[in-house]
Amino acid sequence: MRSSTLGALPPGVRVYAVGDIHGRSDLLVDIIDRIESDIRRRPINRAIEVYLGDYIDRGPDSKGVIDQLAVRMVRRGAICLRGNHESFLEEFLVNPKIFPHWIRLGGLQTLASYGISQGTLDVTTCNAVQRSLQLALPRTHRLFFQCLQNTFYYGDFLFVHAGIRPGIPLNQQDPRDLMWIREDFLMSDQPHGKIVVHGHTPVAHPEIRHNRINIDTGAWRSGVLTCIAIEASTVLVL
Repeated sequence: MRSSTLGALPPGVRVYAVGDIHGRSDLLVDIIDRIESDIRRRPINRAIEVYLGDYIDRGPDSKGVIDQLAVRMVRRGAICLRGNHESFLEEFLVNPKIFPHWIRLGGLQTLASYGISQGTLDVTTCNAVQRSLQLALPRTHRLFFQCLQNTFYYGDFLFVHAGIRPGIPLNQQDPRDLMWIREDFLMSDQPHGKIVVHGHTPVAHPEIRHNRINIDTGAWRSGVLTCIAIEASTVLVL
């Protein structure tokens, strides 16, 4: 599927943006292959990969997803944004009390991918699970989480996990909104100054609108991980 937008990238640049992965390392392998194949077929001066966050939880192999993205970050200079699920893991590493909240978002699947199981949910267990995760996280994964960004701008496009707060200047956005916002952003028809490319809210098919593009197609449940290639003013769904 191709579509023209109201925004554009500078000449000689193509951006590949990938939606929410949620532990589906198998789908990520396929997407990376598609990106590599597309670059071979259509060479470009500069190819930028942007991953929109929510790499972990719900799906079966969060660790495998981070393994792959850490490599892309080092070898390809991939931009990896912070999703609300990553923020929970980062918070849990310093505050075990949020454990019950994290597992409601799929944290148990992430822990299992690192070889960690949990029993009853009491304070002792929360502390023990936190310690187990601290020990299980490879150094490369810790560095990966430290390198996550909340936003990425290029040309007329803003890449972010969830969206932005309409009416607030882009440089004054609340990081929580960038990771969590839904209705106020999704229902807004006003221009945002940039075309906002986001995930966070699953849709059956990529939504390409005049002010935003949603590419979260619920990969962990649907089996469909979406990647778009933006070049000049054209959006191609790989």
